[in-house]
This record gives sequence, structure tokens and C-alpha cells, in this order.
Amino acid sequence: MTISLGYLLPTRERVMAGVHETREIIELGVHAEAVGLDSVWVGDSLLAKPRHEPLTLISAIASRTRAVRLGTAVLLPMLRNPVLLAHQLATVDHISEGRFVLGIGIARDTPAIRAEFTAAGVPFEKRIGTMMEGVRLCRALWAENGKTDWSGRWTVNGGELAPTPFTPGGPRIWSGGGVPAALARCGRNFDGWFPSGPGNGESWGRGWTQVQEAAAAAGRDPAEVTGAAYVTVAVNSARAEAEAELDAYLEAYYLLPAARIREQQYCFAGDLSEVTAWLRQFADAGASHLCVRFTGTRDREQMETLAAMRETLSS
Repeated sequence: MTISLGYLLPTRERVMAGVHETREIIELGVHAEAVGLDSVWVGDSLLAKPRHEPLTLISAIASRTRAVRLGTAVLLPMLRNPVLLAHQLATVDHISEGRFVLGIGIARDTPAIRAEFTAAGVPFEKRIGTMMEGVRLCRALWAENGKTDWSGRWTVNGGELAPTPFTPGGPRIWSGGGVPAALARCGRNFDGWFPSGPGNGESWGRGWTQVQEAAAAAGRDPAEVTGAAYVTVAVNSARAEAEAELDAYLEAYYLLPAARIREQQYCFAGDLSEVTAWLRQFADAGASHLCVRFTGTRDREQMETLAAMRETLSS
């Protein structure tokens, strides 16, 4: 199987360092395409982890590229009015000419994220139901069958969204999560499974089997669901330095002990051969797409390193 390789752009890291300009981030997206990567990804947060607004940034990168896919890793759709979100996503899908992937999640339960939901006026405890209804409303607005009527958390009377997305029915939607309810929800409703942990390729494979079983039980073709993973790696020829770099990165990013984050997310540190072998576990388990977040600030070099891994990961 040929695996698709994506790079998470360091939007949060740059804001943490006090760098707010977007030119270099956009150029990194262009560079990713130039070195042969398959996709670039942008994270999302309103207040909990400040960074650039992802859909605006993705549109800018889409206008400068022609082949690389672009996605959110991951967007919290429940923080947005779904009518406005459907309009934004349809436009992004046109700007990218169908290269956009909407990665979505429900957010981890932390004080900062709860405060973010409060600021957006969205009940945290009802976020899953809010997300699912919002996605259904987006898809109803994206359908090319005239006007939409909706009664629920939102009310739409004869709403007509135009233009509808470049991709018939709307952009591909990938969801994450590893608990049984999330796996079943993905298999029944979404175009891809895109978790961020915990564990490794072997544990990812067990979840992937459950997603495929849920898709089949819902009358869907499991082959139409994409298996993906969001992983974090530190590459250094000295393993002790790689481990230290990963720990420092995680603690600065999340303001929590690195050991705690390692228990929650797919994380690995080692030399190039060790990191490649660890990533290969996901490919062997059936993953067809990896979104890789590197520690450090050597983005162009790291993009080239990731692109060079393709032959080994796909063999």
C-alpha cells in the first residue's frame, strides 16, 4: 500500500514564540507541495491554544498550490454556527478545487477548553450532539436539491446555500476518537478515521477494525472510509536528545507533564530509522494517511525528511 504523508504546519508554535506573521506558514505549505508531500494540516482553537484561524489560512495556501491536499487537524465544528460554517467550507472547497479535508474532533476535557466553549456560548457537555447535528445541517445545505428546512438547535426556513461545494455533497469529513462510541460514530457517519492516540500502530489497528465493522453494520462499504492517524515525533540521531526534545515540546505546548501527554497521544522519539519503523506500524495496520507533527523548528528540513520516508513506509 502506498501511504499518503502529511505535515502539520506550526501555527500554534509560531504564535507561542511571538511570531504572528503568516507569510512563512504559507510558504511552508508551498514547500510541502514542492518536496512531494501529499497534504498539509492546520490546527484549530479559539482561545485555549491561540493560533491563526484555520480555514482562512488554508484558503491562502490553497490559492498558492495546485496538488497538495489541505486539512484541519482538527476543527471543532460545534464552536461555529453550522450555517456559516457550511458556507465557509463550501468556499474553501472551491478555492482548493476539492483538495480540502475537514478533520473534526470533540475536544479534550481541560479547563482551558471548557472556558473556550463558554466563551463561544456552547455547552461543553452537549458538544457531541451539537457537533453531529451541525454536520447533518451542513450536509443538508450542501445537497444540490433546492431549499433546506431545519428545526432543531438551529432553525432554517427555505435556506438555499450557493454555491454548493466543489465536491458533490461536500468536502470529506474525518473524525477522531478511540472510545467505542467514537469508533461506531465514525464508521456510521464519516469519510475517514483520524485519531491522535493513545498508543501506537498496533493499538491504532484494533480501533481501525472496529471502525470498519461499524461501517459494514451501517450498510456502508468499509473500503470507502479512510484510515488515518495524527502523530507527533522527534527525530535525532542521539536517542536521549530526541526524548528530551519531545518532552520539552509537549510540556511547552500543553503546559502539562510530558508523561501525561504521551499516555494520551501517538508520540515517539528516536533516530530516523527508529521513527520510520514506528510509523511503519500504522501503515502495516492499514493506515493510508499519516499527519505528522514534528518537534523543533526545522520545518523545511523535516518536510524533506518526511518525504524521503515514503519509499520505506510504502514498501
